[in-house]
Amino acid sequence: MPIPEYLNLVSIDAGVLEIVDDYDGDTFRAVYTLRFAKAVYVLHAFQKKSKRGAATPRTELDLIDQRLRRAREDYEQCSRSEKPISR
Repeated sequence: MPIPEYLNLVSIDAGVLEIVDDYDGDTFRAVYTLRFAKAVYVLHAFQKKSKRGAATPRTELDLIDQRLRRAREDYEQCSRSEKPISR
């Protein structure tokens, strides 16, 4: 089984990665971020419909960007509410 390729979506953020894999003649993509120390957020997963070009469609990129902003807000809120661990 071939290893799926991944792309760094630096147009959105350096810590956003897109996994691209083909299955049964179709292309599927999953986008996630590694920007946060204690969490991985899956921002989007979709089947690429267009057969023209390999680029991620602008509408998908806009959705990913919106979800990344929400992930940042969520992570900051969770980080503030965590109780410090005493050692």
